[in-house]
Amino acid sequence: GMEWDEAWAITQKCFAYTCHTLLPEALEVWPTDLLGRLLPRHLEIIYRINEEFLASVRAAYPGDEMRARRMSIISDYPQAVRMAHLATVTAVRVNGVAELHSQLLRDKVLPDFSAFWPEKFTNVTNGITPRRFIRMANPALSQVITDAIGEGWVTDLERLRELEPYADDPAFRAEFRRAKAANKKRLYTLAEAFEGVSLPEGHLIDVMVKRLHEYKRQTLKLLHIVTLYQRLQANPDLDIVPRVFLFGAKSAPGYWIAKQTIALINAVGKVIDNDPIVAGRLK
Repeated sequence: GMEWDEAWAITQKCFAYTCHTLLPEALEVWPTDLLGRLLPRHLEIIYRINEEFLASVRAAYPGDEMRARRMSIISDYPQAVRMAHLATVTAVRVNGVAELHSQLLRDKVLPDFSAFWPEKFTNVTNGITPRRFIRMANPALSQVITDAIGEGWVTDLERLRELEPYADDPAFRAEFRRAKAANKKRLYTLAEAFEGVSLPEGHLIDVMVKRLHEYKRQTLKLLHIVTLYQRLQANPDLDIVPRVFLFGAKSAPGYWIAKQTIALINAVGKVIDNDPIVAGRLK
C-alpha cells in the first residue's frame, strides 16, 4: 500500500555499500534475460530505479548522453545488470576498505558516481584487531612477548617495539622458535586428524588460504611451485629451504575454472609427492 516515492526514500536510507575490489572482472554483472526468467519482479523494480536515476543524471548533465550510458545500472551490450552500479545508486554510503582503496574506488572504479554524489563516498578501514589476533589466537607467542616486555603491549601495540633489543638474544630467539614450533605441531595434528595428511617436520610452511578465484591468483602460486620443482629437476643438488605448500579454499558451485584450478592443485601435488628427486624438500 506504500507509494513508490515513499518506499524508495526509505530504501535509500537503509543500505550502505562496502565494495571490496577494484578489479572489473570481480564486479558482478547479471544478464537481464537470466534475471527476467528467475526474478521477473525484481528486474522490473531495477528498471524502474534505473529510469528515475537516469532522469536525475540527465537533469544534472543535460546533453551528456555518454555519461548517462556509462552510469546506467543496465549495460547495453550485453544487456545486463551492473550490480556495483545498483548498489551505489541504492546505498546511503559507499566505502572502500582502506584509505588508498577508497580513493581509487572514487577516482578509477566509480568516478562518474563520485562526481555526482561526492558526499556518498567514504572510507571504512577493514582489518583485524592485531592485539586480539595475537593474544587470543596465539597464546604461546603472547606468553613469550609478555615474559620479555610485560603485559602492557596487549592494550598498547606500539610497545611491541620494545622487542627489538631481543632480536639478538639467543634465549629469546629459542623461546620464540619454540612457540612457533608448537603452533606448527598443532596445525600438523589437525591436518592429520581432519585430512589424513601427514606433513613433514622442519619444513617452511607456505600457506595460501583464501577463496578460490582467478583474481586471487592461486594459479600464480602453482607456477611458483612448478618453477621450484623444475629447478630441482635440472639440478638435484640445489640447496633450497624445504617447503610444504598448503592450499585451503572453496569455489562457488558453478565456477568452472575455479574447479579446474582445484583439480590442477591436486595434479601438481600428485606429481611432486611421488617424485624421489624432490622428496624431503617439496611437499
